Amino acid sequence: MEWSYAASGLLGGFMVGLTGVGGGSLMTPLLVMVFGISPSTAVGTDLLYAAATKASGVWAHHRKGNVDWRATGLLMLGSAPATLITLVALRNFKPTPGFESGIRHGLALALALTAAALLCGLFNRRCSLTPGQGQAARPLLLTVLLGGLIGTLVTVSSVGAGALGTAVLVALYPKMPIARIVGTDIAHAVPLTLLAGLGHFTLGHVNLGLLGNLLVGSIPGIWLGSLLNAHIPERVSRMVLSALLLLIAAKMGF
Repeated sequence: MEWSYAASGLLGGFMVGLTGVGGGSLMTPLLVMVFGISPSTAVGTDLLYAAATKASGVWAHHRKGNVDWRATGLLMLGSAPATLITLVALRNFKPTPGFESGIRHGLALALALTAAALLCGLFNRRCSLTPGQGQAARPLLLTVLLGGLIGTLVTVSSVGAGALGTAVLVALYPKMPIARIVGTDIAHAVPLTLLAGLGHFTLGHVNLGLLGNLLVGSIPGIWLGSLLNAHIPERVSRMVLSALLLLIAAKMGF
C-alpha cells in the first residue's frame, strides 16, 4: 500500500463526488507532476481509474431517472469508433524523443478546454449550440460528431470525459435538467474510459499496482464528496475547479 497514491485517489474521488468532474483532470497531472509517472502510463492508468470510480454512480443516477440513454447512445456512437481509431494510431505510432512532451502539451490543452467548458457550459445556458430549440429537438449529428471529439481527447489525454461531456450536453440540450445532464455524462464516461483504458492496457500503459492504490482512496473520497455536495453551491465548487485546472494547464504547458 502506497498511502501517497491512495491519498491522491481520495482527492480525485472527492472532486468527482463534489462536482461530478475532475477525476481525470486532476489525477493525470498529479501523477505526472508530483509522482513523476510517465505521461503515457499516467493516462492509461487514470482511464481505468476513472471507469471504476464513476461506475458506481451510473446505477444510482439511472434509478433516479437522471440518465438520457438515447443521448448516451448517440455520444457512444461517435466516441467508441473515435477511441478505437485513436488507439490504433497510438499502437502504430513510433515514439520519438518528443512523444512524452507532446502528451504533456496535449494534457495542458485538454485541461484548458475543460476549464473553459465548465465556465461556459455550466454557468451560461446561452452557450447552447441549438438556440431556440426545445428538449424535443434532437441534434443527432452534432451529438455523434462531438462524441467523436470527446473520444479522441479522452483517449489521448484521459481528460475531458466529465467536464467536456457535460458541456457538450448542456450546449446541445439546453432544456435538459442539470441532474439529468450529469447522470447522462457519467453513463457515457464509464464505457468510454473503460474502452480507452483497456486499449492502453494492451499498449503497456497501465500500472496495476498504482491503479489499485488509487481505487483504495477513491471509494471513500466519492462518498465524502457526495455528502458535502449538498452543502456547497455548485457555482462555487466548479469555479474553484476551473481556476485550479487553468493553473495546472499553465504549469504543464510551460
